[in-house]
Amino acid sequence: MSVTTTQILTETPTFVEATLDGRVPSGPIQTLWERTKFEMKLVNPTNRRKFKVIIVGSGLAGGAAAATLGEQGYNVECYCYQDSPRRAHSVSAQGGINAAKNYRNDGDSVYRLFYDTVKGGDFRAREANVYRLAEVSNAIIDQCVAQGVPFAREYGGMLDNRSFGGAQVARTFYARGQTGQQLLLGAYQALARQIAAGTVKMFTRTEMLDLIIINGRARGIVVRDMRTGEITPRLADVVVVATGGYSNVFYLSTNAKGCNGTAIWRAYKRGAYFANPCYTQIHPTCIPPVGEHQSKLTLMSESLRNDGRIWVPKQPGDTRPADQIPEDERYYYLEELYPSYGNLSPRDISSRAAKRMVDSGRGVGPLRNGVYLDFADSIKRLGEKVIRDRYGNLFDMYENITGENAYKTPMRIYPAPHYTMGGLWVDYYLMSNIPGLFVIGEANFSDHGANRLGASALMQGLADGYFVLPSTLPNYLASTKLEKVSESADAVKEAVDNVQNITQRLMNTKGAKSVDHYHRELGKIIWDYCGMSRTAEGLEKAIQLIPELEAEFWENVRVTGTANELNQELEKAGRLVDYFEMGRLMCIDALHRNESCGGHFREEYQTEEGEALRNDEEYTYVAAWQYTGDGEMPLLHKEPLKFETVKLATRSYK
Repeated sequence: MSVTTTQILTETPTFVEATLDGRVPSGPIQTLWERTKFEMKLVNPTNRRKFKVIIVGSGLAGGAAAATLGEQGYNVECYCYQDSPRRAHSVSAQGGINAAKNYRNDGDSVYRLFYDTVKGGDFRAREANVYRLAEVSNAIIDQCVAQGVPFAREYGGMLDNRSFGGAQVARTFYARGQTGQQLLLGAYQALARQIAAGTVKMFTRTEMLDLIIINGRARGIVVRDMRTGEITPRLADVVVVATGGYSNVFYLSTNAKGCNGTAIWRAYKRGAYFANPCYTQIHPTCIPPVGEHQSKLTLMSESLRNDGRIWVPKQPGDTRPADQIPEDERYYYLEELYPSYGNLSPRDISSRAAKRMVDSGRGVGPLRNGVYLDFADSIKRLGEKVIRDRYGNLFDMYENITGENAYKTPMRIYPAPHYTMGGLWVDYYLMSNIPGLFVIGEANFSDHGANRLGASALMQGLADGYFVLPSTLPNYLASTKLEKVSESADAVKEAVDNVQNITQRLMNTKGAKSVDHYHRELGKIIWDYCGMSRTAEGLEKAIQLIPELEAEFWENVRVTGTANELNQELEKAGRLVDYFEMGRLMCIDALHRNESCGGHFREEYQTEEGEALRNDEEYTYVAAWQYTGDGEMPLLHKEPLKFETVKLATRSYK
């Protein structure tokens, strides 16, 4: 019998009394990773070709992992739904990548990057993972420079840096506003080399739709050829999921339309724990929506906040154009509220502040749904050429979308769903609770806590792909006796049948409404009740509304075309089925966490000044949810978080 909405709302989620073990080795955090690498088992170079590794996803994390493992000599199969790895969503990252090289000699260090990341995540991340990320960051820059990534350089030839939110040092390396694109090209050329060498087989236009588990271990995936509709199993010794985040559950987000959460969700339904699903990041610097016809939102890089000042009219309801509002009638609210960090305050804080401004009637633009990002002072101080050199492509993109020249009039921005800090639970070795299933990049939960600092996503993806996974995955293979598996195994047949059944059910729908209609409705529910701010009442309502909408979907949706051809409606429908269930879990997670922290802001738990109010006594843990059946209450596993290097403290950016 399914658990009712009333039960979910009135009962404390059942959790396993035994705590979840992140398998963090003991010892000083400063030497932990180097010591762990030495102690882990290795696979002899001549034996590596005997092992097959499946990697799902070809962005920065997946592409870097495939290239590196291929270079090491493993037999790698890499799958992506795009027509080329170069089309992975990592290409859209704009502003930069963090590293602690301290070229500016302004006080940066590995420890400071570690500290800023833990603090920025509002003390809800695993310390050991974050320190390793900061430690590895410098090697990432060296790797990318060697690949020819055209990072900006200062006059003397050294790599240049700029600042991002949540830091008081300049540690962000960048290639104008195209950093993600350039980093992806670097990873892609390394991947292409291995494809040519035969160590990596690349499968494009192929989507993972299920995980194959044999004798308790991940041993393969079920895929659909998106061109022909053919559904087949693919077996291996280990599976790596690197498919990014799930922000498209909101429908309107900064993610590409193809980005989806299906791979991680299908793994969750096979037993992988899903950690902290309610930790979603709303990016403060996006172009505001303009109408119901929109299918996505556009990110304007956080790097713009280095030279742009954010303001709104002091007087609510002021509809005058920006150039007609005198300086003394402008409210530079971030500079006043958070003087130490100002316009580079962390994303969660900046987003909520923008929401308060718009909600108070100070919104700007035709729909009064934005705030200004103004470059007039920087242009006056530095000259327009300097600003063009730093951000020219971003200004061009803004003008192409809005028809407005941001050199002459302020940009209009507003927060939008962007990144997801939640994801599949992994231990220190980046392995899920399912042996043989590794999860890297945004697809896992591990490094950012309740809020990600700007320019840290690229850092984590490349750290996982180039440096961490290539050390931890061989340790698993060398420590595990793997039996041969066959496509005739019952588990393989069951997984294939499951995918075929879902596909057939979707194709049998005879309703009149489009998939996009229901996705848009789901997005409104999640945004209204589990977006920038949440309340118990709103979350309870969402938990009730989502199953009702899902039932209507199955009754009234129409999936056009056939299953044996390129069919984007079928692809979208399958992903939306997962989003219904994922959205419900996000709301359950947000409802159970009676505190505010980072991107999770419960209005019932805030300070007198409107800041997040954590409850460290009860919620200093990772909430890892276990699937128990469709419509059933998931089981909660808790991984306690220990802060031995950075002491728990109330976060302040004033």
